[in-house]
Amino acid sequence: MSSPSLTGSTTPVVGMIGAGQLARMTQQAAIALGVELRVLAGSRDESAARVVADVRLGDHRSLPDLRDFAKGCDALTFDHEHVPTEHIRALAADGFAVRPGAEALVHAQDKAVMRERLTAIGAPCPAWRRVATAADVEAFAAEHGWPVVLKAVRGGYDGRGVWIRRSAEDAAEVLASGVPLLAEAFVPFERELAVLVARSPHGQGVSYPVVETVQRDGICVEVLAPAPGLDPERAAAAQGLALRIATELGVTGLLAVEMFETAGGLVVNELAMRPHNSGHWTIDGARTSQFEQHLRAVLDLPLGSPTMTAPVVVMANLLGGEDPDVFSRYEHVMAHDPGVKVHFYGKEVRPGRKIGHVTAAGTDLEEVRARARHAAAYLTDGVYT
Repeated sequence: MSSPSLTGSTTPVVGMIGAGQLARMTQQAAIALGVELRVLAGSRDESAARVVADVRLGDHRSLPDLRDFAKGCDALTFDHEHVPTEHIRALAADGFAVRPGAEALVHAQDKAVMRERLTAIGAPCPAWRRVATAADVEAFAAEHGWPVVLKAVRGGYDGRGVWIRRSAEDAAEVLASGVPLLAEAFVPFERELAVLVARSPHGQGVSYPVVETVQRDGICVEVLAPAPGLDPERAAAAQGLALRIATELGVTGLLAVEMFETAGGLVVNELAMRPHNSGHWTIDGARTSQFEQHLRAVLDLPLGSPTMTAPVVVMANLLGGEDPDVFSRYEHVMAHDPGVKVHFYGKEVRPGRKIGHVTAAGTDLEEVRARARHAAAYLTDGVYT
């Protein structure tokens, strides 16, 4: 299918497979752009299904459901990476504009494929190998040392599917699960960075500022934009590397490149080809949010400016606490700091679950960071940190 024209009378329709919070926040951008967003949801209770007018119920693992969903869409894209790769290829063969396509998205779906390709193009990666037995892990550790990081080849996210193991005995339970695994050398990193870039079908690319991500128990809890104290040359190198990966892999839409900053330089950790948690700050802190940028890219529209609207922006993820009545604390947070922006995802509150995020902006990092942290902490459990 050809790219839609916004000069005609037909409103472009973007079909997003998945109806989580990423699709929900994409709807906000679609309204302003005059784009109709359609989502494929498993149920009417999913985050985006509560706010998007055009909701189709179906299973993202079912090719007939995907084909029915795609009819009438000018472009298809994704809220998650879990659509079977062969189904994505089939949709493209049917003539649908799938962005990113299967040949690109597989690098975000399959960590072994990702490592093979990144290694081939010379991107900095940790040493790695596919493993299936304790002997495989021991042989890898003999070369690269303990601890060894075991990763599920497919399906892991938010700390799931990643295990740091310090001996073969320690790895036995993971190996016994039968999950296809790869082993990576443990990277003694100084901090974690992320670069969000966008690329359109005709090759235009833009990069947002490099950010620092703060993790707790494998979950991103805070994003600092721009990454504080990052050497300008290293920042430019990180952006250049992310744009090169997007080009080499043929990405259309957003690409988030998670990196480790080490004493010796940058090391690529993970890839995501969709809006990403490290870019939620852009809703309030950039001229063009990542959600608008993704829509522009998949529709092959000129990309928007990624520049920041303030010198410092901090995003803190809002995690559920023991008390589900978050809204009883909402008024206090808004009155305490009118400049903080709160975004809820329409999800049932459960301890540790991402139910939203807060964003603060200003000129002083520590002051802005404290504001974001305080708001998130109070919304979670009624206590300021």
